[in-house]
Amino acid sequence: MTKITKEMIIADVLNLHQGTVPIFLQNGLHCLGCAMASGETIEEACAVHNMNCDALIDELNRFFEKAEESGT
Repeated sequence: MTKITKEMIIADVLNLHQGTVPIFLQNGLHCLGCAMASGETIEEACAVHNMNCDALIDELNRFFEKAEESGT
């Protein structure tokens, strides 16, 4: 099972499943194609954007759990 952590690089999560794009966008992280996404952890991005990192991580992990259950 895929487990997302706040120490993971945003681009790495996006590469695991493109279905995570809307989750990042809906949570206010719109610069997914910028250079920072390639080297910034989820935790760092949340800190910069004053976001609840734990809530984002929970949402990403729920997405991966459902995706793996459905085989997508």
